[in-house]
Amino acid sequence: MDELPGALGTSASLALRLGQAIFSIASLLFMCLDVEFYSYTAFCFLVTIMGLVIPWSLTLAMVDTFSIFVKRPSCQSRILSIVVMGDWILSFLSLAASSSSASVTDLLMMVSGGSFCRAKLCGRYQLSAAMAFLSWFLSLASSLFNLWHLASL
Repeated sequence: MDELPGALGTSASLALRLGQAIFSIASLLFMCLDVEFYSYTAFCFLVTIMGLVIPWSLTLAMVDTFSIFVKRPSCQSRILSIVVMGDWILSFLSLAASSSSASVTDLLMMVSGGSFCRAKLCGRYQLSAAMAFLSWFLSLASSLFNLWHLASL
């Protein structure tokens, strides 16, 4: 069987995982630059989910790196099904967290002319939500590639 680009153990998968980790770290940094994020549940949810995505992505990036150097992609269906399940769960949670934080930021900016949120702070929250959306997009792509690879085994 030909190697499916983006499936676990390929260089494309490594790029997707590193992208997920980078965007998750950026989202976390933009959210945590100011200590006022804990006032809103949606922002705490985003911080929690991005805190889960980072170790997941970095661990699978290490698996991809090992598979690339050994030149033997992982073809075990049990391992791949666990990866697919984890990817889907974190993908849906990332979408929920990024959507909720984006909507709360929009609401904070609209209500009474932005008096609840300084412009610089709301800009950080918007950037954090945008980085979370980008992380979600890469996570979704990775989970779809792995699901396709699992179905072809």
